[in-house]
Amino acid sequence: METFSLRSYSISKHYVFDSLPVKKTIINTINPHSWVVADKDDEFHSALMASDVLLPDGVGIVLTARFLWHERFHKLAGFDLHKMILSHLNAISGSCFYLGASPKVLERISVKLRKEYPNISVGTYDPPYRECFSADENQNMIDAINKFKPDVLFVGMTAPKQEKWLHQHKSEINTNVMCAIGGTFDFYAGTVPRAPKWMIRYGLEWLFRMMREPKRMWKRNLISTPHFILKMLALKCKSKLRLAAAREAAQNKTKMIIE
Repeated sequence: METFSLRSYSISKHYVFDSLPVKKTIINTINPHSWVVADKDDEFHSALMASDVLLPDGVGIVLTARFLWHERFHKLAGFDLHKMILSHLNAISGSCFYLGASPKVLERISVKLRKEYPNISVGTYDPPYRECFSADENQNMIDAINKFKPDVLFVGMTAPKQEKWLHQHKSEINTNVMCAIGGTFDFYAGTVPRAPKWMIRYGLEWLFRMMREPKRMWKRNLISTPHFILKMLALKCKSKLRLAAAREAAQNKTKMIIE
């Protein structure tokens, strides 16, 4: 799998889900906001670093790679990953489990799945809506997943909670594919509309979401994204300075040998 190194993260450039892995695989996504949050949250950073697959779910990641490092790849959102996995599970009559969201959202997902992917067996569990879970609550979630024995586990608790939860409990979960896909639950259920295809195509999904949810989205777009860009520019400058210093040292060494 070809990856792009963005500081300490190895981001998958052209990921395709076309078979169930034989070992445990955690799939997470990263965007400028999550990068900035993880820069100050060691537990979140560790969770992202431990990802077996880390997808570029943010046009800021894609554009930064293209203009600063001349790497070309496309955004792969959690919604796209979800669709890719469901298509494969339907083809092999597989199973999946949704952990997170409300009973209403989970019911809508189940109904839609039965219609669009009739060969998939689906299980769901809605955890308590709180910041931290008790040991018993965590165990109840794990027991529900393991009892169902899904081929794929989808977790939708919003970042960074979902990534941290998976990282903490992955060894206790008996499934080989675990995906933290956040807002995809609401998008697929239809309780929250996704941006029109033309906005997604032109990298404007962030604008659509900010117009719909300004109170929730303004910080990530107006603070985190500029902060991310400045960090990337500084990283690029440091890289150029190190390269220039290495070249100068090599030239000086060559001169000394000639003399």
